[in-house]
Amino acid sequence: MLIGMAIMPHGNEAVYPPDEETRKLHENLKEIGEELRGAETYVLITPHNVRISWALGVIMAEHLIPWLPFNDVDVPVEEEYGTDRELAQEIFLGAKAEFPIVDINFATSGGKYSRFPLTWGEIIPLYFLEKRPLILITPAKLERERLIEFGRFLGNLLEKADKKVAVVVSADHGHAHSEEGPYGYAEESEEYDKRIVEMLKSGNLEGLLEFTDEFIAKAKPDSYWSLLIALGILREIPMKPDLVSYACPTYYGMASALFRR
Repeated sequence: MLIGMAIMPHGNEAVYPPDEETRKLHENLKEIGEELRGAETYVLITPHNVRISWALGVIMAEHLIPWLPFNDVDVPVEEEYGTDRELAQEIFLGAKAEFPIVDINFATSGGKYSRFPLTWGEIIPLYFLEKRPLILITPAKLERERLIEFGRFLGNLLEKADKKVAVVVSADHGHAHSEEGPYGYAEESEEYDKRIVEMLKSGNLEGLLEFTDEFIAKAKPDSYWSLLIALGILREIPMKPDLVSYACPTYYGMASALFRR
């Protein structure tokens, strides 16, 4: 059963808040972690793990090892996480007939050498979550409707699962909020983030389809494609939003939201 879905950032500042606005975000993320303690497995959708241009990815490696922080900032998490391989395999096998999707392992098919790295895209959300088995899914920049349809498929499959599952969408938003940042300044980043927060507060992500490709390219989010999957989930499993907050202490926007049944 799908018990809920969280939108969580992956910026270091979410863990080490530099100002009051980010501190509010931090506190909401802690509360989200408490709310999701009833989950037996997390499905974590992350843009900063395997990057496949043409396909979604499902990580099948048995052992997941925190390895790559951002800017060498240490974020204390568990030394190792396990993959819920049974449910991951069910997702992969159920999806592969309809969607471009790849199952990914490393070194061996199972056992102690079946290992895979975690990056800041997973580490920072995991900081706020009680340790559970994981299923890592990596999005690709596919056609919008394909990602929405995958979300619908995923929501239905998780709803039928014989365990309690929570979806966690690791997402940062516009990355062009500051001239001093690596992408410079673009007003589209501010507009994108403003509209995303409005959608999260309303619980309606349909407005994602109003953004043009040109606008997205200028706003420079990493959240867009993962949020399309979330939109598909919400089309199948309606949920109500809570704990929405936003902060932008550097050049990228961060937001929190918890969708409850």
